[in-house]
Amino acid sequence: MKHYTIGVDFGTLSGRSVLVDTDDGTVIASAVKEYTNAVMDECLPDGTKLGMDWALQHPMDYMEVLEETVPAVLEKSGVSKDSVIGIAIDFTACTMMPLDSEGTPLCLKKEYEKNPHSWVKLWKHHAAQAQANRLNAKAEKMGEDFLKRYGGKISSEWMLPKIMQILDEAPEIYNDAYAFMEAADWVIMTMTGNWVRNSCTAGYKAMWHKRNGYPSKKFFKALDDRLENVTDKFKGEIKPVGEKAGSLNKAMADKMGLNEGIAVAVANVDAHVSLPAVGVAGPGKMLMIMGTSTCDILLGEEEKIVPGMCGVVEDGVMPGYFGYEAGQSCVGDHFDWFVRNCVPEEYKRAAEEKGMNIHSYLTEKAEKLKPGESGLLALDWWNGNRSCLVDVDLTGVMLGMTLLTKPEEMYRALIEATAYGKRIIIDTFEKSGVPVNELYACGGIAKKNPMMMQIYADVTGREIYIGASDQTPALGSAMFAAVAAGKDKGGYDTIYEAAEKMGHVEDYTYVPNPENMKIYNKLYNEFVILHDYFGRGENDVMKRLKAIKKEVSAGGASNA
Repeated sequence: MKHYTIGVDFGTLSGRSVLVDTDDGTVIASAVKEYTNAVMDECLPDGTKLGMDWALQHPMDYMEVLEETVPAVLEKSGVSKDSVIGIAIDFTACTMMPLDSEGTPLCLKKEYEKNPHSWVKLWKHHAAQAQANRLNAKAEKMGEDFLKRYGGKISSEWMLPKIMQILDEAPEIYNDAYAFMEAADWVIMTMTGNWVRNSCTAGYKAMWHKRNGYPSKKFFKALDDRLENVTDKFKGEIKPVGEKAGSLNKAMADKMGLNEGIAVAVANVDAHVSLPAVGVAGPGKMLMIMGTSTCDILLGEEEKIVPGMCGVVEDGVMPGYFGYEAGQSCVGDHFDWFVRNCVPEEYKRAAEEKGMNIHSYLTEKAEKLKPGESGLLALDWWNGNRSCLVDVDLTGVMLGMTLLTKPEEMYRALIEATAYGKRIIIDTFEKSGVPVNELYACGGIAKKNPMMMQIYADVTGREIYIGASDQTPALGSAMFAAVAAGKDKGGYDTIYEAAEKMGHVEDYTYVPNPENMKIYNKLYNEFVILHDYFGRGENDVMKRLKAIKKEVSAGGASNA
């Protein structure tokens, strides 16, 4: 009898389910549901206005994904629900929400629905930067060791700064919240009825350490008296990824068209869960999960301190290894911003006449350029910097433009900027004693833009392997579902066994071009100068401009 698992990937704008053959990882069927409410960054559904740098979501959008896409993959494939042995999910992180004691998101309760702080704070909610700055300053002053495991800074995207913002701006929400939970864990709780948290987000996003636990109550109290017992609101047992969180309950089984009682795996993060899907199961191999942003995952055999990394967690990605995370806040978003705002109509018409989308058209023109030919150099900070500076208040720069500069030159410069940002990350890991010998890439960009991947190979000087699946995170989740189900049910005993059978890369790679590398080395050196000048405090003009913008937006200046 054939056995199948379902993996569900919850992204920034949509959720995707895949039905996977556990024998070889073949994706039998997939289905996508765009979130009804997408990203709420200007107002709530009722029109309540949001401040600058907010990014919220609606928790019921996640339920719609399960209720629509899971039945869809069963119908498309013709596979009987009796052959499905398990289900698992992955999520953007840190995407978090306050809950009551029944596990209901506070935003779904009448008394809280108009309060923005009762809603889901998406990973790219950056309005808690002031709280992150305060946390980092206090931790540094007190000599807290935990800070080193996060590259010296806790990001505003992580759990505690978001909780601190709630406490500062809506203390009634903080006080009434029985728990603060990752959206990933909330979905699993809804599916199983069990309050279980995954070790991946607990370690990378909530400052938990497998051996030392959370930072001390003394630290939290020093940060704010009201935070002394904040970890009491982190409800649920922390379980390693790959373990079984529980069994699918009847209510959700009926809604998804599955059998009650099948295995539900502990939740995971979209980037981390992708590693076994490309067959990576050992150290020295960095996986770039490339989408709106890029997350870098790397396994190591020792715990090292790496400046600006997003975290290092023992068993956080694959059991038996230390999992390192870094990343870039703006990659696909970078290019999307450009085509929406900076491309002339004549280019759009030309693309339509050739039957191409505008990205493909710009790429076709940009790939005719030689490295350095445009005379442009850009920084990839259009959405702040995640690694290695960990500063969301940094903004974008492009140098070298003239009256002769063309859109395709700017487009290529933005692509090159993300490649330089990647090399900064790689160089920082290697200088810290964590080797990066090979690069792997997955995600839509990695599959669709050969020019970009060749630029990455030329800039980093490393061969790049491409994940074979178009749905890598969802496939990875399906693999963890197979492990949660176990070998006796048709799955696997370990994720390493699953990776060997179900994970695959394409039969082609991108190999560095020596001539291009020479030019890119020169450009990279210039990039590093700009990176350090604007990013390490010598010139804080970006932050001053942002402060003026905030002042004017708040009505602090006249229109004269």
